[in-house]
Amino acid sequence: MDRIRIRGGNELNGIIPISGAKNATLPLMIASLLTDDTLTLENVPHLADVEQLTRILGNHGVDFSVTGKRLRQESGFGRTIHFTARNIVDTTAPYDLVSKMRASFWVIGPLLARMHEAKVSLPGGCAIGTRPVDIFIDGLRALGADIDIEAGYVVAKAKGGLVGNRYRLPKVSVGATHVLMMAATLAKGETILENAAREPEIVDLATCLTAMGAKISGAGTSTIRIDGVRSLSGARHRVLPDRIETGTYAMAVAMTGGDVTLTGTSVDLLPTAVETLARAGAVVTPVEDGIRVYRNGGGISPVDVVTDPYPGFPTDLQAQFMALMTRASGTASITETIFENRFMHVQELARLGARIQLAGQVARIEGVPRLKGAPVMATDLRASVSLVIAGLVAEGDTEVSRVYHLDRGFERLEEKLGRCGAEIERISS
Repeated sequence: MDRIRIRGGNELNGIIPISGAKNATLPLMIASLLTDDTLTLENVPHLADVEQLTRILGNHGVDFSVTGKRLRQESGFGRTIHFTARNIVDTTAPYDLVSKMRASFWVIGPLLARMHEAKVSLPGGCAIGTRPVDIFIDGLRALGADIDIEAGYVVAKAKGGLVGNRYRLPKVSVGATHVLMMAATLAKGETILENAAREPEIVDLATCLTAMGAKISGAGTSTIRIDGVRSLSGARHRVLPDRIETGTYAMAVAMTGGDVTLTGTSVDLLPTAVETLARAGAVVTPVEDGIRVYRNGGGISPVDVVTDPYPGFPTDLQAQFMALMTRASGTASITETIFENRFMHVQELARLGARIQLAGQVARIEGVPRLKGAPVMATDLRASVSLVIAGLVAEGDTEVSRVYHLDRGFERLEEKLGRCGAEIERISS
């Protein structure tokens, strides 16, 4: 099992290219099930989740090509992948595939919309909370689907096709918004989704679906309207930059000091995180084709944050910000409102010398003058990169194990950090 070794103490200076967003790429890939034409996606990152979802889509009959090569043969950052679902050969998404990645459950929407049936295993994924699929099921039922749970599978049918309806999500859910928006594109009549997620990835999917012929308005607001059409065509779409990767590297620079330009991204993608970083002592300014990040000359100031759906502070940056606050000159608090088990990185940060107290969904972080390297273990995707950020300033060596979590969501992390002066290497077992 691979590990990453970091020797702390180096500032970061240079340029880091920001990859296409994982959280946009996955629903965009799934959208290929909605049409028998080819959907071409540009700026697709090299990630384990992308390869896993490609296998899952292949199980349904989706063909793919990467400029004539298979996935693992492509070099460089970002790829162009062509997905063609000309013939759906299977409407079942089996447990052995879906259990490895939660987002693969989302195939249920396009399969129902196009094939009028789907049998999808209940999902797996990171152990950061229960994240139930009841909103997905209730929303699809509102669109006319007949759904039962049988032996760990969601069995859905829509004889004659889905029918547009008004549906209010009981809580904001990015995944459910993705699925219901995709399903509604081929439903008969108008669908109105209320209390919808507003994330940039929702807007990106809507933009792609519109290019495919869908009629969607209101994406990026809490009310999305979809007028169903008879069929969708192929399209070419460029995946938006990864705002979580952007925020992660910005926090790494704030932690270590130095001066880094993050290219191919924008401050507009994460306004609350940028404002929070400024309060912590980082300078984040837009430049041509990206963002410049450096410290303001002082130390790291403590900042209290509460995670919230977009445009609030992202839960996917909570662990990284906690790592930053371990070196703050004072005490900060982080309140996690999205996932109930997303503090598993606390004990691993404590192994590096962090002082963190937990009380329910609130973590209080008392900044310390130094961290010391130690062996630590990643527990989920975002927690794993928080350990890397802490390791960048810890005295001595930090070894992060179970880095397959990192490979799910960060494209060539050690290469990008290494180019900017970090002493970091991957150790293969």
